[in-house]
Amino acid sequence: MPQIVTPTIELIAWTEFRPPSSVDWQTDAEGGTALAEFAGRSCYRAWRKEVPATATNAGYLRHLLQVGHLAALEHASATFYLTGISRAAAAELTRHRHFSFSELSPRFVGESVEVVEPPEVAADPALHQAFVAGVAAAEQAHRQLLAGLAAQPESGPPGKPARQAARTVLPAAAASTLVMTGNLRAWRHLIGMRAAEHADRELRMVAIGCLRELRRLAPAAFADFVVTELPDGSELASSPLVGDQ
Repeated sequence: MPQIVTPTIELIAWTEFRPPSSVDWQTDAEGGTALAEFAGRSCYRAWRKEVPATATNAGYLRHLLQVGHLAALEHASATFYLTGISRAAAAELTRHRHFSFSELSPRFVGESVEVVEPPEVAADPALHQAFVAGVAAAEQAHRQLLAGLAAQPESGPPGKPARQAARTVLPAAAASTLVMTGNLRAWRHLIGMRAAEHADRELRMVAIGCLRELRRLAPAAFADFVVTELPDGSELASSPLVGDQ
């Protein structure tokens, strides 16, 4: 029986910032949010912080979000290591072309297949059984193809060609891993799209998990998002400042 796994989200890289020695300027933040503020202020050489509402890093970034000056957020980036996500979800995420991705090759999936079960399916015993039967059949076919191709004299020892051919029967539910890097503007857009109520539940789970990590490190850049629990126990996140940004 295939092993059912759930998504895990780990922040593994974050922008470091060292202000130039030629600029007499300080802020109350560090890392990517300090860099975003510096980038914004550099457009006008607004180092003196004469406006109280934008004197802090949080106040300045709030102003950038409100006026739509989001280019400054593109200087800061965050990288996540996503494991236990379905191939279907990974395919949707890689549609966000402003990110960089490194995904596990299905040629390196072993004989036992890990899968991600949709929450809507897992909640219904009959649907769960149908799901398990379907992925078990795919796993069995995968094993048969690996064994059959390895047994063919012309194929040589089992290796990349056999795994490459056998992967074609792996289901969209098969688990994958992604290293995913994007700037803060791209992350805001992805969360606005994928954490919305109409989005796939697995993608919502991933997007909101990333949002929580990003708010921990860059609270001022994501403070406008509100997480709400839905009647089915899942969550959504929304912001009045996210549209076609």
